[in-house]
Amino acid sequence: MTAPTLPRRSAEEDARVEQALIELFEQRITFNQTLGLRITGARPGAVHARFAMRADLVGHYAYGRLHGGVISAVLDATGALGLMVAIAERHPHDDTAQVLHRFGRMATIDLRVDFLRQGLGQHFVATAEVTRLGGRVGSTQMRLANDEGTLIATAAAAYTVA
Repeated sequence: MTAPTLPRRSAEEDARVEQALIELFEQRITFNQTLGLRITGARPGAVHARFAMRADLVGHYAYGRLHGGVISAVLDATGALGLMVAIAERHPHDDTAQVLHRFGRMATIDLRVDFLRQGLGQHFVATAEVTRLGGRVGSTQMRLANDEGTLIATAAAAYTVA
């Protein structure tokens, strides 16, 4: 005997899930507010975050380059968002509250950042792709580009997801 198939959440509920993830990242994670992180996409295959260059994000005062810690933090946050979107997609019958509940134990367990070019630009865009979503660990690859589309850094990360 097979278990009954639960219905997929409605398009309206999908929109609520997406909005809840955006609110979580932009308003409830206060460090993301410090970074000025804005989520511009929180859908499967389209996870994007954006932030503007500001004087308080500069790591080298003489050159006005973006601080490496800011780059790392943004890529880490974007990777986590990518996994949250993938987890929500893996459980298409969950409502918004159930989806958000699944993220309570999520944490970064490994992060590798490759700094490719100086962090110069007016604003920056980070993207994330989930490479593996297991029962306990999820893996992502992220990219950070400036407003001219120049690739600044790439990263790979692993997160606990259970």
